[in-house]
Amino acid sequence: MRRLLIAAGGGGDAITTAMVHAALYGEDTPALVLTYAWERLVVDPVPGPRSPGDFTGTERVGELLHLVTPRSAPVPPAGSLLPRLAAALKPALGILDPYTGSTGMARQIAEAAVYCGADRVDIVDVGGDVVAEGGEPTLRSPLGDALAVAACRRAGLPTAVHVAGPGLDSEVPEADLLPRLGEPAFTLTAGHTRCVDAVFDWHPSEASALLVAAARGVRGVCGTRDAAVPVVLGPASARVYRLPLERVLEINRLARALEGAEGLAEAESACRLVCGFSEVARERFRAARGFGGAVGSADAVVDAGALYERFAAWERRTAALGIEYVTTRRFAEELALSPEALALLRGRLKERAAPPLWRLNAGR
Repeated sequence: MRRLLIAAGGGGDAITTAMVHAALYGEDTPALVLTYAWERLVVDPVPGPRSPGDFTGTERVGELLHLVTPRSAPVPPAGSLLPRLAAALKPALGILDPYTGSTGMARQIAEAAVYCGADRVDIVDVGGDVVAEGGEPTLRSPLGDALAVAACRRAGLPTAVHVAGPGLDSEVPEADLLPRLGEPAFTLTAGHTRCVDAVFDWHPSEASALLVAAARGVRGVCGTRDAAVPVVLGPASARVYRLPLERVLEINRLARALEGAEGLAEAESACRLVCGFSEVARERFRAARGFGGAVGSADAVVDAGALYERFAAWERRTAALGIEYVTTRRFAEELALSPEALALLRGRLKERAAPPLWRLNAGR
């Protein structure tokens, strides 16, 4: 018997799902987390999600169900951190395939429930775009969440939807989300973060990192990359809200539009109609323009003094904006740090650590 959970949005949602699983059932309770292999261009230079066929070394445990293991690997030129997550997280990881649409995903979920011996599903989303209405001007990545909701509706299993850390993904603001969410079900604590302790040494997820920091008591203004408005960690940031699937479908117009989608192209069309854009098309555009979210190339020699002075100048500019904490990804990308330079700087900044965030020194 395994608990069955779905990480609704891909990327770092599997990390948040592991924490919610620990809070709900205990971190040692066997579980399967279904997740997209959709990790954006910072990890995967190929736009859009990956299917099970884009990996070698997966474990096929059913007609449609493929598990990612530490021995799995993406087929080049694709990239993925899921095999490394499979080694780091206690729940097993299975691949959701959005190329089959909500109809095919419903069959995958039903097969996973039989495999697990589970009679219900828990959907987990960090940030809250799973309860986006569709027209929010800051909405950027609604498709994965909406497909998961539509697929669960079609699968017919009792399903609860958990929103962790409202607003932490910089999509729908916390103030807009809270009236839709009702009373919190529970609050994540530092103890619930132990199961993901080492992940942020190498995983670029920012929303999950902010959630971990909030659960550990960090409060303040946080700067993430590529977000016009900083995230403020406050009383609601470590809370988890539970909604019935039907309530989420009442709110999420895109999820309702996707209930009969038979492929990703059809799902994209529905997203354009409801939200006015396709996030897959946006990724294709950014990839065609040569976007690469990775940090700089390896340096032959890193000048530690010059590196720290460059960081200090960047820190003064960033702190002047009112930002108190930053993610690793923000300063690594804005300073175009090589892996060697990033490691050196992290060592120098140990006293600034508010794991997995970094505290800025506004007085410099």
